[in-house]
Parts: sequence; C-alpha cells; structure tokens
Amino acid sequence: MLELAIGIILGGCALGAGVAMVAGIGPGIGEGNAVAKACEAIGRQPESKGAVTSTMLMGCAIAETTGLYALVVAILLIFVAPNLFVNTLMRALG
Repeated sequence: MLELAIGIILGGCALGAGVAMVAGIGPGIGEGNAVAKACEAIGRQPESKGAVTSTMLMGCAIAETTGLYALVVAILLIFVAPNLFVNTLMRALG
C-alpha cells in the first residue's frame, strides 16, 4: 500500500515536470515569430533598425522568462516535491 502511494507521488511529480516543460515550446515559437517580423520590418525600413532591434530584444527577453519559469517549476517537481510529499505521507501514516 505504501509503495503504491509513493509510486503515485513520484509518477505525478514526473508527469507534472513533463507538462511544465511543454511550456518551453511557447517561447521558442514566439521568439522565432518576433525575429522574423523584426527582419521583415528592417527589410522594409532599414533606417528603423535600432528601434526595431531594441524592441525585439526586449520582447524576446520577456518571452524567454516563461521558459525559465517552466524550467524552475520542472526542477522543483523533480527534486524537491517528491521528498516533501513522501515525508508528508509518512507523517500522516504515523
């Protein structure tokens, strides 16, 4: 019984970490689109290169934080949460 509960905890944490890492796909797609549109804008109006580039870099930096947050959540679910949940289960069972 206890082994099953621990297995469910570990499986849930691994599944949650995998789902959290799916959030890493979004920033990659978003940054790719932003760079593509910035290249188009610079191609159309080369004199606006400085403004477009700085705005694009700021947007990419903000978009990248989403992927970093997902990575942090995944690392916490893999390394911290299982011990926390198993210890809570052991205390509850006595």
